[in-house]
Amino acid sequence: MAMAAAAATCPAPMKATSNGAWQKENPLDYALPLIILQICLVVALTRFLAFLLRPLHQPRVIAEIIGGILLGPSAMGRNKEFLNRVFPARSLTVLDTIANIGLLFFLFLVGLELDLRAIRRTGREVLAVAVAGISLPFVLGVGTSFALLATIADGVRAAPFLVFMGVALSITAFPVLARILAELKLLTTDIGRMAMSAAAVNDVAAWILLALAVALSGSGSPLICLWVLLTGAAFVVFAAVAIRPCLAWMARRCPEGEPVKEIYVCAILVAVLAAGFVTDTIGIHALFGAFIVGIIVPKDGPLAGALIEKIEDLVSGLFLPLYFVSSGLKTNVATISGGRSWALLVLVITNACLGKLVGTVAAARLVRMPVREAVALGFLMNTKGLVELIVLNIGKDRKVLNEETFAIMVLMALFTTFITTPIVMAVYKPARRAAPYKRLTIMRGPDTAADSELRMLACFHSCRSVPATINLIEMSRGIRRRRGITIYALHLMELSERSSAISMVHKVRYNGLPFWNRGLPYDGTGGDQIVVAFEAYQQLSGVSIRPTTAISDLATIHEDIVTSAQQKRAAFILLPFHKQQRLDGTMESLGRDLHHVNQRVLHHAPCSVGILVDRGLGGQAQVSSRDVSYSIAALFFGERDDREALSYGIRMAQHPGISLTVLRFLSDLGQSLVGTPKERAADDALLEELRKVAASNSSVKYEERTVSGKTEIISAIKELGHRNLFLVGRTPPVADLVNRTDCPELGPVGSYMASSEFSTVSSALVIQQYDPNGKHELLVEEVDDVGEELPNTPDGSRSGRQVLPL
Repeated sequence: MAMAAAAATCPAPMKATSNGAWQKENPLDYALPLIILQICLVVALTRFLAFLLRPLHQPRVIAEIIGGILLGPSAMGRNKEFLNRVFPARSLTVLDTIANIGLLFFLFLVGLELDLRAIRRTGREVLAVAVAGISLPFVLGVGTSFALLATIADGVRAAPFLVFMGVALSITAFPVLARILAELKLLTTDIGRMAMSAAAVNDVAAWILLALAVALSGSGSPLICLWVLLTGAAFVVFAAVAIRPCLAWMARRCPEGEPVKEIYVCAILVAVLAAGFVTDTIGIHALFGAFIVGIIVPKDGPLAGALIEKIEDLVSGLFLPLYFVSSGLKTNVATISGGRSWALLVLVITNACLGKLVGTVAAARLVRMPVREAVALGFLMNTKGLVELIVLNIGKDRKVLNEETFAIMVLMALFTTFITTPIVMAVYKPARRAAPYKRLTIMRGPDTAADSELRMLACFHSCRSVPATINLIEMSRGIRRRRGITIYALHLMELSERSSAISMVHKVRYNGLPFWNRGLPYDGTGGDQIVVAFEAYQQLSGVSIRPTTAISDLATIHEDIVTSAQQKRAAFILLPFHKQQRLDGTMESLGRDLHHVNQRVLHHAPCSVGILVDRGLGGQAQVSSRDVSYSIAALFFGERDDREALSYGIRMAQHPGISLTVLRFLSDLGQSLVGTPKERAADDALLEELRKVAASNSSVKYEERTVSGKTEIISAIKELGHRNLFLVGRTPPVADLVNRTDCPELGPVGSYMASSEFSTVSSALVIQQYDPNGKHELLVEEVDDVGEELPNTPDGSRSGRQVLPL
């Protein structure tokens, strides 16, 4: 009888797969098709919410938390038919298991992001800010817990509840904070360095406190809790003493430039699962084992990068959002009802913000940080994220937090993270300073000395464009003089939601040179090849190249380029074309985002800009100065941009290994094709200078060609034959030379140069001259007291403090 009653009350376990709808079986009654539907629904909803929140500069974790709440009993889950069909109670075990496996590996990735060596180097100022940012919120969290115990949390065990509340209010989400700082262009400022360093210390402290809270939440006696803590500490020691040497041995057997062996990846992934099993057996939580293994994996060499590359997309994209849904299914905002509950929500949010803000600001002011920076740092340190939800879910599973308290804490985490970006944008804007610089073009003005220094900002986003960039730099040197040219090499790195983005952040914060340090973690962007190329060129040529870095979303990375050009007082920005040549000679697009980057830079640039259409300029490696032998052709139609291109060609012709041919196009009347008398006079003046150069330099040739239409122009260009490089202005006064183009930013002639109709072997540089009469937003404040040494990062800072970076 008892067994029959139990069978009647307990639903049968779900089978894995169905026989299909044709067999009159509902796929939603089986585990595998149901979990597939759940994953698809979750990913689609969270990505859609992330797209909606992107204009508000919100991190994706906000969209995932909101998506989980919407799918739960707070919104869509109010429809019992939907809840029972898509998220039935008997499917939650499978959902929670897969979500926790995804979380297990995500915490392993978080451990890979933290470098204990960097934390040990943290300065006293940063340590003071971190300790103050943890201590006061923890105390206020404990104080808040007494108010909750006296009202909605009556009956729960006091000791673990106090610790859980303290930990929940004192956490700073390290990965979320890194992306917010990058979004706000603050990574390389003093406030960004201090925030990241303090958050790393905070992260480690939070995990230690969470281990304490989990141990206290056990149902055993205090002696058992002590055994849990001691056994957990013993596991950490074992991991450092026994597991870490094995991982270091694997890392040493993974040379740069070669794929990591599959057996090593498999062994480490199994070690993550085994460590999770051990810590779960101890009674802490499986997540701690995965986190510890991530921390002890060597960060040098390609091993860590290969692990990130192989697992992060699957875990972060598919499995991790399930954890937010699992949390959302436990969150019922409807339990927060009545004036008392809403008052407690306000109290929790107030204490969470007050603790972080007061503690951080007080410590920051003690180390003499300006008020605005201190306030912004306080709000940045109040960022919550996944670790907050982990704390809350563990508390909910251990019966430490009831439904109403859990809902209040989830809303607190959502609110504090949501307000971070808009408040920081409102209270703090870094002052970026640069000395006034009048040479904003390659073409020399009347107040510019003939031997003045040319500053160039050369941008690149992959190692493939580096050889052509270096060869163009060599061609731009002109005659050998001490200060003929200064190059700032700007590495454009896209910040994404992937964990590898945090690895890039670490390397930028290390000293601003992510591709210049062999000892830093591998990121898969060809950093080692870039190091070799630039170091070899410096040794061969003696030209000093100052490396800089921009890590941003591609939608805003043009701001870093423009700001860098203003700070470095550059006269010329060199951009790679958004297409690269395939083996068959056709041009393949690298994406619309890179296309839009070039368009925005052209619109906002504070100086002249050149877009390099590379078709193997100089081969796949840089050429030494004595081996340079290039033929260049400059097409001159007239007006501003063509004059800039011709001026660049004249400068290049000063190099002994370069021959220059200038082809001027004239109308039937023997004049420039179009243009005002003033423009024609400027054209004639520059051409007169060219004739003088040609008279004294046999490698410079000047030709004129009378044309009357598109066909004759194309014919004249083709008659020039093969050249290594063609120079052309962006907007010469001619008709379109191609019937259709998707690159209007190149202008009529540049679009023809970028098409396969023109050539498959000749590169082209399309140049736009700076227009002093245009509307240019001043992103950098010009001051007269800035020294010669300029910062090697896109954003400067207002103070001269030295903070030890991670």
